[in-house]
Formats: sequence, C-alpha cells, structure tokens
Amino acid sequence: MKITAIETIVLRIPYTTGGSTQAEAWGGRAWATADVLLVRVSTDAGITGWGEAFGYNVIPATKAMLDEAIAPVVIGRDALAPEALQNELQQKLHIFGRGGPVIYALSGLDIALWDIVGKAAGQPLHRLLGGTTRERMTCYASLIRYGEPDVVAANVRRAVSDGFTAIKLHEITLPAIRAARDAAPDARLMLDVNCPWSLQEALAIAPALRAVNPFWLEEPVWPPEDFTALATVRARSGMAIAAGENAATLAQYHQMYAAGAVDISQPSPAKMGGVSELRKVFTLAAAHNVTVVPHTFYDGPAFLAGLHVSAVHQRDPFVEWRYFDLEAPLYGEAGRPVNGSVAIPQGPGLGMDPDPAVIAKYRAG
Repeated sequence: MKITAIETIVLRIPYTTGGSTQAEAWGGRAWATADVLLVRVSTDAGITGWGEAFGYNVIPATKAMLDEAIAPVVIGRDALAPEALQNELQQKLHIFGRGGPVIYALSGLDIALWDIVGKAAGQPLHRLLGGTTRERMTCYASLIRYGEPDVVAANVRRAVSDGFTAIKLHEITLPAIRAARDAAPDARLMLDVNCPWSLQEALAIAPALRAVNPFWLEEPVWPPEDFTALATVRARSGMAIAAGENAATLAQYHQMYAAGAVDISQPSPAKMGGVSELRKVFTLAAAHNVTVVPHTFYDGPAFLAGLHVSAVHQRDPFVEWRYFDLEAPLYGEAGRPVNGSVAIPQGPGLGMDPDPAVIAKYRAG
C-alpha cells in the first residue's frame, strides 16, 4: 500500500477555560483559539489515516516542514511500515534539527500511518500493539494557567464536579497552588510549572511546594534538558519529579533515565516521533523502573495515539485530558471523558476520524 498524498490542515477552534489566561505560559502569545495541525495521509488502497503534529504557535513552521520537506520524500513509500520510515526520516533530516518542527512533523506523519496500519488490519491500534482488557482509562484534568487564586480554586472545583479526582495545575505562585489544594483537599494534585527556575530557586521553593502534597512536580528547572539539575531536585526535594514533554528523541530519554532525573516521564506523541517512538520510551522506562504518563494535552489524533499506547503499556491507567471547553470537539462527545474516565476506542486504527463538519467550519489553512 503506497502513500499517494499528504495534506496538512490547520484548525482554529474557539474555546473557553473558565477564566483568564496568561500568554507567557503558552509560547509568548495568548491562545484566542485552540489551534490544531492535522495530517491527512491518503493511500492507493483508498485508506486514509489521520495524525496530529505539535503546533500551537509554531504551526506555520511545522506545516512548512511537512508540506515542503517531508511530503515530497514519502509520496510513493509503503504506508504500512511507519517505524522503518520514521527511523529513515529522522536520520535523513537530522541536519535540520533533532527536535522542534522536524520531529513534530514526523510525529504527525507517524500517527497517521499507524492509523492506516490499524484500518488495513481492521483492528484498533491497541490490539496491534499488544492488546488490553481495559475498556476505559482514568483521566486527569490538565488546567491552563490562571494566575489568580480565586479563579484557580473555582476551576479546580469545576473539574472535581465533572468527576475528575486528579488535576494538574500550571501555576507557579504559591497562593494559586495553595488555593487549588484548599479547593480539592482529597484530589491527586500535580504541579506543572513549565521550567521557570534555576536549580537553587527550585530547591528553595521545594519545601513550600511539598507542603501541598503534590503527586508530582513537573519540569521545575530551566533548561528542561539539564538532567543533572533535575536529578538533584529529585534527590533533595522530597517530591516525585516528572519531565519529558520537551524531550524530542529516544536518546534524550536514555540520558534522562541514566541521570536518575525522573520518577515519571512524559513523552508527547505529537512532539517526539508519534506511536513508533512512544512505544520505545515505554520499553526503555520499564528497564529503569520509571513510570510513563504521556503528555497528551490534545484532543485530536495525538490524544488518541497516547490513549492506545498507554492502554497497552501502563500498569496504572492514567491519561492527561486538556481541560478546555471547545466550541466543537473533533470527535464530538465520543472522545470526551465521562466522570473522569475516557473510553478506549474499539474501531480500526485510532478508532475515530475527525468530524468533517468541524474541519469544514474551523479550517484556517
């Protein structure tokens, strides 16, 4: 089965989050819409696969990489060999970067190809990857950064009322973090602070953070690839440390685990090579006794890819859900959590295709 076309589709879907947002948490520009970069791969057998490349504010660069550098190389190639193609393209394109738009683009392609593999076999992706007896996965609500303690507390209570027993904050100030804990004293609370501190700053604030009893502390130091500093925080903070969203290659996970930097690693299907590479991270993590909870701050094909792989490999089912109120979800209500858990799709491939009406209405490129 040969690849005949690759189409990149930009969607801009209005959303709300229950309060104001802070632009600095999201790449320097406020998100007026939830922007998605879909990758649609067509084949000579008439089977179409859907992927998602990490985008947001960097969508133009990621789209250009797919359209101009990757699509011309892969047209005519075997659509049923995603892992071999991923390995080949990473090597061929390495001079253009081992992260960022190059790897984001390859991630979107890989997810779409695995969707095709599953559809060609008539099997859901999780079954091809080893199978699972689970029907649902527990979700944690991943909130945007609000900054204002009262707004944080209100949205934490809202998430609890929606059935979530685990909630991730993106707050970096103690009043906001404490407000969340006061609002949900029994919740499993995670702190993702997005790399704001030096090693010494992280160690200085650690006792105050530990007092709110976080389930994990995520990416406390800058830069995120300073695994030695991260390991020091892990050893001295008294908290479980999570990281990996910004690790773009399997080699970085080798380095992360060798340094003893994390208790929980968080590879992102849309940022580090799609399904092909995500599977390898799970295997590597098991050898180092590290838990893997993928970064799935999406609600398109990248979320489904993470869901399928996690369903097969996770011992304690736990998946990130982006706690946005989208004007039009890509999969309607079928892809959304109910009472804090989400159904594992049973259709072939990723199990669901994006709603063509949503694409038609919100397409921006």
